[in-house]
Amino acid sequence: MEETRQLESSIDRLLNEEKQMRLAENVAGTRKAATEILKLCFDAKDWKLLNEQILNLSKKRGQLKQAVQSMVQQAMQYIDQTPDVETRVELIKTLNNVSAGKIYVEIERARLTKKLAKIKEEQGLIAEAADLMQEVAVETFGAMAKTEKIAFILEQVRLCLDRQDFVRAQILSRKINPRVFDADTKKEKKKPKEGDNMVEEAPADIPTLLELKRIYYELMIRYYSHNNEYLEICRSYKAIYDIPSVKENSEQWIPVLRKICWFLALAPHDPMQSSLLNATLEDKNLSEIPDFKMLLKQIVTMEVIQWTSLWNKLKDEFEKEKSMIGGSLGDKAGEDLKLRIIEHNILVVSKYYSRITLKRLAELLCLNTEEAEKHLSEMVVSKALIAKIDRPSSIICFQIVKDSNEVLNSWATNLEKLLDLVEKSCHQIHKETMVHKAALRA
Repeated sequence: MEETRQLESSIDRLLNEEKQMRLAENVAGTRKAATEILKLCFDAKDWKLLNEQILNLSKKRGQLKQAVQSMVQQAMQYIDQTPDVETRVELIKTLNNVSAGKIYVEIERARLTKKLAKIKEEQGLIAEAADLMQEVAVETFGAMAKTEKIAFILEQVRLCLDRQDFVRAQILSRKINPRVFDADTKKEKKKPKEGDNMVEEAPADIPTLLELKRIYYELMIRYYSHNNEYLEICRSYKAIYDIPSVKENSEQWIPVLRKICWFLALAPHDPMQSSLLNATLEDKNLSEIPDFKMLLKQIVTMEVIQWTSLWNKLKDEFEKEKSMIGGSLGDKAGEDLKLRIIEHNILVVSKYYSRITLKRLAELLCLNTEEAEKHLSEMVVSKALIAKIDRPSSIICFQIVKDSNEVLNSWATNLEKLLDLVEKSCHQIHKETMVHKAALRA
């Protein structure tokens, strides 16, 4: 009782002092008195009184911004020293109420929200944690460090993915421009000019820009895996592979390069996939994993691939992926790989044949005629190639039927090229004759 009376009298004395300083607009004095009150409550371990005093001081008429900011920052240091989770949540909620709508404590509010979301997640309330995080739009905070902003948005994305909210995860991920990760961190920071907003230093627990880059692309892999967007997954792994810390460690880059090769093989054929495929083949590190080099070379080479022999070679490697970085390739990966090999083989056949029977095509693809026709039809519909099937006679034609105008234009172009070649040849002969005659006269 004696201690309680003493605490109350000390707080009353400091409240009077705070009032005098506040009315005199003495920033340093008000700040000191307010933080001293909080320190007394903390030393007495009276958490209820601490919450009451924070609310009381913040609601004082004409309270100074600097005093409120100092109070919030001071009370944030006490959060980790609370005796239990309930007290911690109560203190965080009190500080959130105080900082709500105040632009000068927006960074502190964001950090408090992150702490509260973490507690909710530990309690298994992922949906609540995600909703809490989405209330804060850190991209508008001018004074927050760039790395802290990115880390906060990535946490928002992660919680959305955890609650299977893939639409919102995509919207949030678009707030981060991937080019920001390629910024040169070695460059000296420009000194802020007078009148510019001061950017705060990021806390010590915030990862570096390159670590954030890896976290960003790992989250994007999780997002793209939901819809089996193999090419985008491959590009994400390629970005991780290009991180210097990954390239320097063979234990890290070998699993990542394996994933790049798998997802290139799984991705549908298009110009982007073809470009990535050729770029990967030029990588010297590919010689460390010969089976994958062989797979990519077979896909690039315009020759029919025997699915059974290829699968027998790669089946063990396919199973190994489950125990490596990034986990398995997906439930449909095996079926999709077979589909890509069939599509590759159909493209190869269309290059070498202008007309072919359906039965012969099925033999080359190691399929029955119904499956061969189904896969060919799907490729024609997706405009991957041009073909027509004469079903009564079971003949497939890969040539485009040209009308009379196109044939005439093609003939005229070819004739023009021929005449150009004849003219150039005549000129070269005439030139050689003149040079030879000049040499004889000399």
